[in-house]
Amino acid sequence: MKPMQERLSVVLPTYNERENIPLLLKVLLSVDQPYELEVLIVDDDSTDGTDELVRSWAKSDSRIRLIRRVGRSGLASAIKEGLLNATGDIAAVFDSDGQHRPQDVFDAVRKLKEDNLDLVAGSRFLTEAKIKGLSSRREGGSSFANSLAAISLPRKYGQLTDYMSGCLVIDIKSCLPYIYAVDVHGFKFFYELLSISKGKLNVGEVALTFEPRLHGKSKLDISILWDFMISFLHTSSFRLLPRRAISFGIVGGTGVVIQLLSTQTLLNMSQLDFKEVLPISVILAATSNYLINNSLTFRDKRLNGISLLKGLLRFLLVASLPAMANIGLATAFYNIVARDTLWAQMAGIFVVFIWNYVAASRFVWNAH
Repeated sequence: MKPMQERLSVVLPTYNERENIPLLLKVLLSVDQPYELEVLIVDDDSTDGTDELVRSWAKSDSRIRLIRRVGRSGLASAIKEGLLNATGDIAAVFDSDGQHRPQDVFDAVRKLKEDNLDLVAGSRFLTEAKIKGLSSRREGGSSFANSLAAISLPRKYGQLTDYMSGCLVIDIKSCLPYIYAVDVHGFKFFYELLSISKGKLNVGEVALTFEPRLHGKSKLDISILWDFMISFLHTSSFRLLPRRAISFGIVGGTGVVIQLLSTQTLLNMSQLDFKEVLPISVILAATSNYLINNSLTFRDKRLNGISLLKGLLRFLLVASLPAMANIGLATAFYNIVARDTLWAQMAGIFVVFIWNYVAASRFVWNAH
């Protein structure tokens, strides 16, 4: 009897990759390799017909499976869902934009097997790697992010060169408990996996030839950079504080600046005294906090249109009790403790942070 081939599951997250996916599949399915392939394409409800194209391929090739996601999105969650649906003993994850070569992925599979590793990442920064598809600005940003990541992760992973890699080969059995635990709101799946594994995985790297993107534009935007900052602080604080609380706190810090600047500006430009300008500054700061949190902290539940306005009113209502406490405490501090507008306001701001976070999470972004 012919021995059964070992199955390799390939997870390809997609969002509007209709122009890229056909060539990638053609190359992937034609590479000479010893595994029985299962290709899981996890599509975040693309608007360009990616899912329709993949469905047509799947009808003629049983190796291809489409997982179309509606009402949930994000690269890390797509990777996690693909891995949890994989039926192979080994799984490979890489981008669908043509920047990762299938041949490099199969080299990583071979290294995983030969070196008896739990995980192998494709690295853009090993000496043998070739970077063709990364601008100098993004290359510098990735290098900086890698330097920060190395500081926050267990020492065992200190020899790695690319913590931001999107090209991974994983032994499903040994990594499954950590895959389950990955926070899908995190920055990079690989970084999160290393963080929660606490140095228990045996990890290696292979050099990548990082190609230019075939079609379309990179998904990198300010929200991705924000996620990295939050993930870094979350990991550096031993994951004790909730990720959203860290984000909410940083946004609250911008609100502090806006309140202080608004107060000083109004004092300088009007005839109003401190007690009269303070309520205006508090409302301006609360509105700013709401809009930034809606765009970043709670963007997976982002409110738009009329819901955005209703959410603002709800947020101001939720914040009204602590806002009055803020104003009352700041005024009392100013009148009784010290006539110092800075510390008077800081005393009020400190008191209301926890209430705002818990109440806003429950009654604003979970209310629709």
